[in-house]
Amino acid sequence: MTGERISADGGMETSYGFRQVGQGEKQALVNDVFHKVAKRYDIMNDVMSMGLHRAWKDAMIAALNPRKSAEYRTLDVAGGTGDIAFRIIEASDRKAHSTVLDINGSMLAVGAERAEKKGLSANLTFVEANAEDLPFEANSFDAYTIAFGIRNVPRIDVALSEAYRVLKRGGRLLVLEFSEVDMPLLDRVYDAWSFNAIPQFGKMITGDAEPYQYLVESIRKFPNQRDFATMISAAGFSRVTYTSYTGGIAALHSGWKI
Repeated sequence: MTGERISADGGMETSYGFRQVGQGEKQALVNDVFHKVAKRYDIMNDVMSMGLHRAWKDAMIAALNPRKSAEYRTLDVAGGTGDIAFRIIEASDRKAHSTVLDINGSMLAVGAERAEKKGLSANLTFVEANAEDLPFEANSFDAYTIAFGIRNVPRIDVALSEAYRVLKRGGRLLVLEFSEVDMPLLDRVYDAWSFNAIPQFGKMITGDAEPYQYLVESIRKFPNQRDFATMISAAGFSRVTYTSYTGGIAALHSGWKI
């Protein structure tokens, strides 16, 4: 099995890194990865992105430009540790409310503990649920964000349709994800770093290289910028755009529910 990317037509639901798994098997495998890395998740992001994820997340929040209003409601999916939600609340002068949804209880426990320490608990709700079946009414949120999580969702098209359903008219989808490097030379350097260094760093940090091997491989399977934009449009979103960061190592995708 190679690292050939999935197209806009789908296939991530049976792709566990470079391995093919049966229908319905991926979610449990992914859950196990995040149970293993939950306590060191932020360190993991530093390793995976060479520390650049912080700047990319700041750019995501700047693009969102959350309203400084107690009526402003956001849903951050696969955001268990709270990294994006905390930024949104701070950018709203601690007025907005963010619901943090994750399928993984270990990740949510880390986020709730961090929120308490930061004094942000009043602005947050933590919900354990599946991105493919959101437990919210239609037209509930002003914004839906997901950072480095969509590629771990087995049925991405279903998750995008759910995002569209729960957003209000005029609501915005923002997806930050590792993507396809489009700069000559950088792609080779990044591949060498990813496949040789990251699993070894993961083993040093957590004692287990396997979760990091999966995460590196899952980046290579995820649709490229253009194909993922096509999937967002297919879910019903309008004015779909994307911005590549750091030569395409990551990309921010945007869509609106008009």
